[in-house]
This record gives sequence, C-alpha cells and structure tokens, in this order.
Amino acid sequence: MRNARHFAPRLQRWLETRTQASERNDSGGEGAAQADLQLDLFAGGASHDAAPADFPPPPLPFPASSFPVPAPATVNLLRPPVPLRRPDPSPVTPPVDGLDRRQVLVGSFILEYTLRRSTRRSIGFMVDDEGLRVTAPKRCTLADIENAIRAKQNWILSKLDDRRQRRAARLEKPPVEWKDGATLPYLGGDITLRMYVAPRNRTTFDPATNELSLGLVQGATELLVRERVKNWYKQQAEGLFAQRLDLFAPRVGVQYASLSISSADSRWGSCTVGRAIRLNWKLMFFSLPLIDYVVAHELAHILEMNHSPRFWAHVGRVYPQYEEAKQLLRRRSQELPLLFS
Repeated sequence: MRNARHFAPRLQRWLETRTQASERNDSGGEGAAQADLQLDLFAGGASHDAAPADFPPPPLPFPASSFPVPAPATVNLLRPPVPLRRPDPSPVTPPVDGLDRRQVLVGSFILEYTLRRSTRRSIGFMVDDEGLRVTAPKRCTLADIENAIRAKQNWILSKLDDRRQRRAARLEKPPVEWKDGATLPYLGGDITLRMYVAPRNRTTFDPATNELSLGLVQGATELLVRERVKNWYKQQAEGLFAQRLDLFAPRVGVQYASLSISSADSRWGSCTVGRAIRLNWKLMFFSLPLIDYVVAHELAHILEMNHSPRFWAHVGRVYPQYEEAKQLLRRRSQELPLLFS
C-alpha cells in the first residue's frame, strides 16, 4: 500500500502529460507531437517526467520519417549468377607480308592463288604444297595477272597435280618408330638412333659407327626424343650450310647478307632482295651434292630474282648438273619416311 500511494501521483502526472500531448497534436500539428514523442521516448534526464524503469509505458509506434526509406535489399539465392560478357572476337589476322588470297576462273573451274606485290619487273609463279603463289609488280593490274595465269595454266595445273600426288604419297608412308635402333636419314645415308637412360639429357654423334646417341632422363617422352633429334639436325645444318655458302658464293660472284634455318614443309630454300638466304634444315637428309645444288640455286638469285634463262646460266656456271640434281631432289624427297608430322 505504501508503494501504491507513493506511485499514484507520479502515474497521474504521466497520464496528464499524455493528455496534453494529444491535445497539442490536435491543435499544434503533427511536427510538435512528433517532437514531444521523441523526447518522451529517448530523453533520459532526471528533469524529464519519465516513467520509472521498473514500469515501462506501453510501446508506441516509431514516428514516420519525412525521407523515403528504401525497402530492404533481398537476395534470391536460387537465381543463377549474371553471365559475364563474352570477350570481343579476335580481330582477323591481316595477310602476312602483303599476301592476298584470290581466285580466278581458268577454263571451267576456279583456281585459288596467293598474290604478293613486289618491286620485280615481271610476273612470277611458284607452286608448293600450299598451292599457287604469284608475285607481281605493283603496277600490274589484276586483269594482267589473271591473263598471265591463264596463259600459264597448263604448266600451273601440271605442277599442282604433281604436288598433290607427292604430298599424298608422303602421307601414306608409315612414320618412324622412335625407339632404340631406329634408322634416320642423314646426308644421303642412314644413321642409327641409340637411346639410354642417363642422369641428364645429352646428345652425341659418332661418325665412325654412324650412331646418334641420346642420353635421356628416366620417364622421357617420345615428344622429347623427336625434339632432341630435330634440334640436332638443325645444329648440324647451321654449320654445314654456312660452310657451303662460303664455298660457293665466290664462285657465283656474290656476297650473301645472312643465313637462317627454315622449317618449311616444301620449300628447300629462299633468297630475298636483301641477300638474306634461308635454307631448310631437312636438306640434311640428302647427300652433299644435292645440298650444294640448293646452295648454288639460292646464291644465283642474288643476281637474278627469277627463273629466267639468265638465272639458270648463273647456276650452270658453278653447278653444271643442276637439271639432274633438281629431278633427283624431287625423287628423294618422295622416298623419305615420315619423320616429323
């Protein structure tokens, strides 16, 4: 009872305050009421008429904000992730060295060829495993080039058919089995491949026994064996080709600017207008006279960047049997086993 009598006046004053606040809300507007309610709810000073802590007032609704409050963000865990933008397609690779793939109507069928413009004075033709290659002066029109192709169509078609047959025959041959005792072509003869386990990779060649020995670490793969043999051929080619170029260049009466090793599928050598010579390392499969023919051929191109009678006259001065060598090189290339696919 004592506590009740003590608490009653305080409760009465709190109810009067609520009544006055309600009257101010009706007469003074919503803003004043919200201010009083906020003070009522959050002020904690002793001077404020607040309900004792052990008897809280009934909960009141939180006053509405004057600013728009966004709804809570929701996450749909079942939704698939947003797909990433696909990368832009790779740009089309431009033709290399100014090469241009074109087509021409020859008789009743379409012939594809690769056109390259150069500073030469005449139109030249070359046929390899990639097809017909045409080199023409910059001043020549396409009509002039196509007329020249039609004029040479019998020779071009014959060469293309010959290349097709040679390529098919080469692909029909069984590949070399990369194992100990395998036979490999080298300078017109055969050498024997020997393989043994070694603490580190090493390659040696014994000319007395014609054996190429590969020391291989445990677990070496066939790919490693092929690459090791190929690198050995290339190293031998660099030394031998430089020796033969230095021997024949004074005889032809020219000086070459540089030598590089090529890995082309069908072209044995090439020479640029800058006197840079490229020779295919696969020439190491053939005998030295055939290598010398290709060397003399490319050196003669320094004097004549064509296959005119004047060009062949330069070749014949240092290599009189060039016609026989040319035919023999073609036959030997067809007889080779398939070493490196």
